[in-house]
Amino acid sequence: MKAITWLASATLGVAALTSSAFANTPEGWTTDLEKAFVQAKAEKKSVLVEFTGSDWCPPCIAMRKNVFSKKEFVSEASKKYILVELDYPNGDKAVKEKNQPYAEKYKIEGFPTVILFNPEGKEFTRFFASEFPKTEDFLKHIDKALEKKDLD
Repeated sequence: MKAITWLASATLGVAALTSSAFANTPEGWTTDLEKAFVQAKAEKKSVLVEFTGSDWCPPCIAMRKNVFSKKEFVSEASKKYILVELDYPNGDKAVKEKNQPYAEKYKIEGFPTVILFNPEGKEFTRFFASEFPKTEDFLKHIDKALEKKDLD
């Protein structure tokens, strides 16, 4: 009986881990920053990177629900940006550890932070995503940032 109980709990644990790893990233987003830069160069787009704590950060959870997972946002933002989510969940140590070097490299001081990069990986702005909690406001902000970048 103990073996069956152990097997059942192990199976549920693996299912929970794999479902969170695959179902966690919103549709239209990638989790591979290096590939995003390659794609951005090929498509002549900028890169939008969101640093998030998807399972513990209330503003991050709200931004995903109200902005980042919305088809309208993904559709519009994807015209000019490759969308990247770098997650730091408490419930998935492997994902957190994989992304930790990026938090250090880009000196992330809080969540949800968004950094906008040109295709070559040069940062042109950063801000806290929760400053723009509505899809329309967020899209306007990143469009203005892109216009200013092109003036520099």
